[in-house]
Amino acid sequence: MSARSPKRSFAARPADPESWIKAPERHPPRAQAGEDFSARLTIDVTADMRGRIKIAAFQRGQTVADMLRALFEREFPPPSGEGS
Repeated sequence: MSARSPKRSFAARPADPESWIKAPERHPPRAQAGEDFSARLTIDVTADMRGRIKIAAFQRGQTVADMLRALFEREFPPPSGEGS
């Protein structure tokens, strides 16, 4: 009962542990450089409004956050002369 089953192992060990440990970290490529958000916006909405927002986002194939970011970009564009 004390022997472990090879089927239940969590992850396989690397063939060469030294090179695996010394390898540089690989970060996934980012879609856009502007995706660094520095603040979270919290608003109070009714449960009904929240439901309508979520349904609209789902129907458009978007997340609520992406849909609201696009809305804010349209409604509050950067001052002329500044890039977005």
